[in-house]
Amino acid sequence: MKRLLVLDIGGTSIKYGIWKDDELSGTASIETPKTWQEMKQIILKLTKQFDEKIDGVAISSPGAVDTETGIIYGLSAIDYIHRFPIREELSNLVKLPVSIQNDANCAALAEVWQGNAQAVKNSAYLIIGSGIGGAVVIDKQLKAGTHLFGGEFGYMIIDSQTNQTLSEAGSPVTMARHFSQEKNDGQHYTGREVFTLADNGDALAKIYVDRLLHALTIGAFNLSVTFDPEVILIGGAISQNEQVIKEINKRLKALIKEKEADGLTPTVKACHFLDKANMLGAVYQFYLENDPKENP
Repeated sequence: MKRLLVLDIGGTSIKYGIWKDDELSGTASIETPKTWQEMKQIILKLTKQFDEKIDGVAISSPGAVDTETGIIYGLSAIDYIHRFPIREELSNLVKLPVSIQNDANCAALAEVWQGNAQAVKNSAYLIIGSGIGGAVVIDKQLKAGTHLFGGEFGYMIIDSQTNQTLSEAGSPVTMARHFSQEKNDGQHYTGREVFTLADNGDALAKIYVDRLLHALTIGAFNLSVTFDPEVILIGGAISQNEQVIKEINKRLKALIKEKEADGLTPTVKACHFLDKANMLGAVYQFYLENDPKENP
């Protein structure tokens, strides 16, 4: 079994650790650097930091990652990682094989490999935070699409009158910001606090939570009729709220019945993995690219 340096690159921090003996160890984080030159120096330093020999580097990254060419397209908070052969440059730098995969896709791969999608062939993912990312897995294979937009469900328009997208309507961060503005009591609420207020009977909070759940239900319905997955897995902090998962399941069943989409039986579940999902998925991607026969 290979020993890998595993990196989860985010806009504010880079999580890192070592994959060995079938588990992650030595996990920690460092602030995301401001330049590509600094990023390279950090990665090079990390490959030499651990006592044991490293056999490769597995990376989870924002952006539209082309795993064939090793180039990251699209946009992200880290503008200097895009549109050049980044995988090749890093591999030449550290003198090791390097794999890179989109962070939402990594979360999905972690679920397929060791999480709540192990037992199913077809699954779809909504990774919910300040926006909404996602992934599509058919026959246990990740489907990135022709232009690497497979799974970018946040762009899905769910209101034909306003052209509101799922990211705009289904993000707890956005919900909390709009709620705070309308509440106008001098406080800046988090999504979690808005849910708590709704549970405690706050009328305005109830309206905002209902809108968010409605948007996520429409998103789940559209995924169901498009891909017919056996399971739709929700990631992000909101997935830890069992009542949210229960309510979306309830609403989704009602919507399927209302639209007479007979035969659809998707189940909405929370992702099994939270903070380590991207790192585990990055490990899985490394084996898919570099040694499928040794796939753990």
